[in-house]
Amino acid sequence: MATKATGTPKPPSKTEILASVAEATNLSKKEVAAVLEAYTKEITKSLGKKGPGVFAALGLVKIEKKLVPAQKAQKGVPNPFKPGELMDRPAKPASQKVKVRALKLLKDAVK
Repeated sequence: MATKATGTPKPPSKTEILASVAEATNLSKKEVAAVLEAYTKEITKSLGKKGPGVFAALGLVKIEKKLVPAQKAQKGVPNPFKPGELMDRPAKPASQKVKVRALKLLKDAVK
């Protein structure tokens, strides 16, 4: 694994991950790539419009789709960066956010 000048390890690239998994499972890189592609499609299907909106990724992380409600415009709100000054906040439409939460297996691995 290559390191930067600061000495922090560089995260593995997609190619390095494919090679590592292929070596560990005795599968070809093409087969591993096909499996990961199918896994990615399952995640996007679960988080899509017709899916349940939640996907637990092999006990490591839980990926959830959250609806953030619309916010009305506000006038005369205190400015957090300049005390004593008031500001106006524009309205924000409702949106979808993705929340990723670490599960027990990942939390234990990081300790």
